[in-house]
Amino acid sequence: MTRLALGTVQFGQRYGVANANDQVSPAKAATILELAARYGIDALDTAVAYGDSEACLGQIGVASWRVVSKLPPLPHDTRDVAAWVEAQVRGSLQRLRIAGLDGLLLHRPADVLGSAGQQLLDALEALKSSGWIAAAGASIYDPSELESLWPRWQPEIVQAPCNVLDRRLIRSGWLARLQRHGTRVQLRSVFLQGLLLMPAARRPPFFAHWQDLLDRWLAWCAGQGVSPLQVALTFVRALPAIERVVIGVDSLAQLEEILRAMRRCSALPPEDLFSDDRDLLEPTRWKAA
Repeated sequence: MTRLALGTVQFGQRYGVANANDQVSPAKAATILELAARYGIDALDTAVAYGDSEACLGQIGVASWRVVSKLPPLPHDTRDVAAWVEAQVRGSLQRLRIAGLDGLLLHRPADVLGSAGQQLLDALEALKSSGWIAAAGASIYDPSELESLWPRWQPEIVQAPCNVLDRRLIRSGWLARLQRHGTRVQLRSVFLQGLLLMPAARRPPFFAHWQDLLDRWLAWCAGQGVSPLQVALTFVRALPAIERVVIGVDSLAQLEEILRAMRRCSALPPEDLFSDDRDLLEPTRWKAA
């Protein structure tokens, strides 16, 4: 189970198209972390932008966990970039009540390409030298972001979406390139915010445009006699040299279901079952979903 990391956005705000529950309470979050730790999960993914997530984790106590957090986009009017970065990370560490982060990701990696880009990179190096962070990286939405980023900066960690329908990281060749470079690769959105696990009858009207593709996915799983959850996990677990697969849950029952599914493997879905449509693959583009 050690390749899993627990995503914690649900601990700070309501999140996910399939989430019928409210924000996870600190008490429920504590029971989720307790179960995760019992099964060897030792990594957490959070962010300054995730509402109360960092404060919730600090209240629970996560000093024994490997924590990755994310730096907000750099404000355009920032005069002292180093001071701003230090203040953001200091705030994260204080809320989390830990001495250092296993990784700090840029929530907007394009900041590196701006006029303050070198100052930002210097600030990240200073944080590493101080021991506040072990590694610096980037959280991306589309692997095309790496095309412009790579000549300027090769992040030590890349966190990217990847799932049965979203195979851009694989098909673009970037997954193999990152692995050759020795970059720590972390995958998120492996359930596409729960859309891949959602029965057709529960899908919001927004997704009618992709009904044929989504129905084909569910039909293939049914034909194999396996759950969409099991196939979704099998797909990302079959990829080589992935450091972490970030999974988010909003209840103890969901985590228990994932842990059960992790004990079993299924056949891999058809290679032609995918989409390149960013309006489907990127939840930030979903409208009234």
